[in-house]
Amino acid sequence: MQEEVSNLEYNSQRPHLIIPEYGRHLQKLIDQATAIEDREERNKAAKYIISVMGSLNPHLRDVPDFQHKLWDQLFIMSDFKLDVNSPYPIPSEDILTQKPDRLKYPQNFPKYRFYGNNIKYMIDVANSWEDSELKNALVLVIANHMKKCYLSWNKDTVTDEVIFEHLLELSGGKLNLSKSNEELSNTHDLMKVNKKVSNKAQFGSSKPGIVKKNSNIKGHLNKNNQNKNTFKK
Repeated sequence: MQEEVSNLEYNSQRPHLIIPEYGRHLQKLIDQATAIEDREERNKAAKYIISVMGSLNPHLRDVPDFQHKLWDQLFIMSDFKLDVNSPYPIPSEDILTQKPDRLKYPQNFPKYRFYGNNIKYMIDVANSWEDSELKNALVLVIANHMKKCYLSWNKDTVTDEVIFEHLLELSGGKLNLSKSNEELSNTHDLMKVNKKVSNKAQFGSSKPGIVKKNSNIKGHLNKNNQNKNTFKK
């Protein structure tokens, strides 16, 4: 009994599995194939292991791209020590250790962050347009959206002159509404729209559940009333 206990193997004492999804038995097959001295026998063993790996996903076994993936995983699981003839280019160990290129995130640090990057993009588009009624309409839409964003960030009222100054600053002095007779939307209307959207986001998903719950309660009460009437009869 003591001898059987001493021969037990624990995963913490076993060699590390490179690709655990295939299990330890397949890893042992690959280690045995790597230790075969005859190259022809190694090639036969490698093809057999590929067939076993493909049997785990039979619907993808005959797909060429999937076969390429299996051969790559075979070399990876052998720690690139398996020397066999592969129908595909043998991957190098440097590819696995190679780090991906760093993604270039937009590093924008605007002065008025509550407007967002989309407002700045819309302003740049408006600057690229020629003077026309369509451009004037776009600038007015941008200014109204800026006012709504400002009110979402600061619940206090804001004058149109402040929005016009910010628009002039963000456009590089090209979009100036302070000299025009245009007026932006009323603060009360914009705040009402923001509140309506927030209420939908908070309570929109809960209303169907409440209605359903109430209907279930009513049905349960009606059923009890019917049972009472039956007993009375």
